[in-house]
Amino acid sequence: MSSRPAPLIALLLAVTSLGSCGSPGPAEEPPLSEEALAAIKDNPGAPTNALARETDQLFTLDGLGETRALVVVHGGQIAAERYAEGYGPETRFVSWSMAKTVTCVMIGMLVADGQLRLDAPAPVPRWQRPGDPRAEITLRQLLQMRSGLEHTEAGDPPYESGEVRMLFLDGRDDMADYATAQPLEAEPGSKFEYSSNTTVILADIAARALTESRNPDVRRKAVSDYLQARLFGPLGMSSAVPEFDRSGTLIGGSLIHATARDWAKFGEMLRNKGSVKGEQLVPRAWVEEMLKPSPRSPHYGLQTWLNRPLPDGEEHPLFPDRAPHSAFAAIGHMGQYVFVSPSQQLTVVRLGHSNAEERKAMLQQLADVIELYPAN
Repeated sequence: MSSRPAPLIALLLAVTSLGSCGSPGPAEEPPLSEEALAAIKDNPGAPTNALARETDQLFTLDGLGETRALVVVHGGQIAAERYAEGYGPETRFVSWSMAKTVTCVMIGMLVADGQLRLDAPAPVPRWQRPGDPRAEITLRQLLQMRSGLEHTEAGDPPYESGEVRMLFLDGRDDMADYATAQPLEAEPGSKFEYSSNTTVILADIAARALTESRNPDVRRKAVSDYLQARLFGPLGMSSAVPEFDRSGTLIGGSLIHATARDWAKFGEMLRNKGSVKGEQLVPRAWVEEMLKPSPRSPHYGLQTWLNRPLPDGEEHPLFPDRAPHSAFAAIGHMGQYVFVSPSQQLTVVRLGHSNAEERKAMLQQLADVIELYPAN
């Protein structure tokens, strides 16, 4: 039995108690709103309150821009879904450059059909004239954004960029004609240069594979029917609306519209290596090819962004430090994302409007959502 005087023990206890009262302790988080909780479905695959809080912050935190739609799919089931005021499940959202990945899938189907060859020179009539060095550009090089064609994706002032001129100025009526007319600025295959114009060339190649007609209506119908019969219909993307230029070429680098849920279906199809409900819509080998890093860009495959590290100091459009390197995404202007992580059984669609600085912060918040799901 202790011989320490009882009054001394009491004094020590009192001092300890006072010290505890002065400790700040963990800060209490604000209660979750009904809207935040309502966005989370049953059995979401992550802690409900944590998922509600992290998804809520995508909509409510300052400095992230405007999130207009969010759909989280885990294990094939919607885990969370939320829309900003004025938007909903029936709203069609513009893809911007997410369309590039759709165009790539269409090219893959045509390769599987025997209509195109991946490592053959791209079948562009203008480039086949004797002595034209562009005749060496292969379909693979176009898909990997290393054609060598002269291009400026984002110019200052904007009207000097090749993309803006093609979409809105002198190239807008026949975008493929404008894009294929550009000279080489580098040897084909030698460097990576992101180019929306390149994807329009791919869309024109697809149209030529499907019809010999140069009639804009015939071209438009051939591509629309093919996409509907082979991709959008079987996939259940009933909301998908592709846009075409006046010459009947799919604006395959920028303009396909669909609901957030339908964009999630597209991501899920890629997560499952081209399979939907047991039906192989896109050859598995093609999806695997899409996800192989290009020799000139470890973070880019075939018209698809890869969550793979870059050399130190280079800015990355995703977050390889916070998600599996096997993850990938279709990414569009102003913060459109279909993010797919097979090892987490996860597809996340975020649609909205964020400028360049806002996107950096928004991406970290999106990563907070994704990190709630463990990788296998």
